[in-house]
Amino acid sequence: MFLGALLDLGLSRRELEADLAGLGVRHRLVVSKVRRGPLAARYVRVVVPGAAHHHGHDPHDPRHHGRTWREIRQVLRRAKLRAPVRERAERIFAALAEAEGRVHGIPAERVHFHEVGAVDAIVDVVGAAAGLDRLGIARVTAAPPALGHGTVRSEHGRLPLPAPATLELLRGIPVVPAEVAWETVTPTGAAILRTVVDEFRALPSLTLEAIGHGAGDDRKGPLPNVLRAVLGREEALTRDRVVVLEANLDDFVPEHFDHVMERLFAAGALDVTLQHVQMKKSRPGFLLRALAPPSRRIALARALLAETTTLGVRVLEQDRLLVAREVKSVATPFGRVRVKLSFGEGGRVDASAEYEDARRAARKAGVPLRDVVRAAEEQARKSSR
Repeated sequence: MFLGALLDLGLSRRELEADLAGLGVRHRLVVSKVRRGPLAARYVRVVVPGAAHHHGHDPHDPRHHGRTWREIRQVLRRAKLRAPVRERAERIFAALAEAEGRVHGIPAERVHFHEVGAVDAIVDVVGAAAGLDRLGIARVTAAPPALGHGTVRSEHGRLPLPAPATLELLRGIPVVPAEVAWETVTPTGAAILRTVVDEFRALPSLTLEAIGHGAGDDRKGPLPNVLRAVLGREEALTRDRVVVLEANLDDFVPEHFDHVMERLFAAGALDVTLQHVQMKKSRPGFLLRALAPPSRRIALARALLAETTTLGVRVLEQDRLLVAREVKSVATPFGRVRVKLSFGEGGRVDASAEYEDARRAARKAGVPLRDVVRAAEEQARKSSR
């Protein structure tokens, strides 16, 4: 459904198939136009030569060929893929492996993907990563996933819906009931959502450019079995909602701040600051503040309570005004470096090279960091014109 929506949105099938050819895995895409209820949509099947199973049949059929996470990682690392595509695909499958491992009580390395490890799922995941990269998507938002009810067949027998791995992957993400007795979000879909979505929210302020519909199997229900994708461009100044989480600390060990900051960013923080304050009885202390999307408030509050000595966390939801931005990976004489571009009034473009990428490239090339930063930012500005 994700691939179908991207193709309907304007993704070039030729470019997508060229990217997927780099996997070195035998498969064939079959793309057709179908109707789901009143809507026309693109339906994508991944046909594996010589295999009875293909995408569009029951993905939980026990005969579905599987692979281990280690085997999938080897496929991805041998594949001829652009670095951002490979990295995003690895993150999606890593999320799946960790979720399945927690559900079954085994290490992620030993997870065998009965439902999601076959060729069609590899194509789904890599295709999703490649499609977002080809379309130049800088930011992804999504409505809270709608979850169906009932049961589904799996390699482990009948399981309740949502499937256990799906629920594990959606931990910390807002969800709503779909009111249908079928699987609306698979583990693969949940992993893609968890990895590529920057914020779960209503449709943001956009200038709409394209709309695409990706079809799932034809099923009876109150809504068509369709995934809708909307492509738009943010204005120079946009608005969103954020939560500010704060805690006063009077017995905090400053050396621990790096660890706390790392945990908060892993939990979804957009920014973290620490400020010196004077507390009651003239005790010196710290004000720890974290900024995050509203959907991450619980995850961040738990991290703050677990990693600091505070007994409570203040939470305030606020509007935020911000300029449009995107992250590009650009080629420099020293290697590829990600650069954050911001677009201000009057067509002004500001560029800021990602520090870790630039530092890594500078060390590898044996050149000053400022040379890498300058080259990356100049290249990013040229490519944005």
